[in-house]
Amino acid sequence: MSSSLEQLQVVVAEVQAARQQVGSVRAQVQELANTIEAVKAQPENLSLHRQLGGVLVEVADRDALVVELEASQQALNLHLKRFEERELQLVATYDELKKSLEGASE
Repeated sequence: MSSSLEQLQVVVAEVQAARQQVGSVRAQVQELANTIEAVKAQPENLSLHRQLGGVLVEVADRDALVVELEASQQALNLHLKRFEERELQLVATYDELKKSLEGASE
């Protein structure tokens, strides 16, 4: 039973880590969505800048920037989907271990 309890503790830690990763990636996806909207809403007669290192550089090709941002958003959405699937697997493992521990204690 001690081994199962240790496994349960490990899975709990992994679930917590997975949830943190999911939250972090969701925030990044939302930030990119907001950035894409802001870039598209920026009037053409106003300049647009992006940060490169510690320097702001004027963007010459807005369309290319939007394409780049959307590609990054798609990649992050794929990562998010994988993290969410992993989280579900870990929760299922947690539930199985919990049931086996409850059954062993009865």
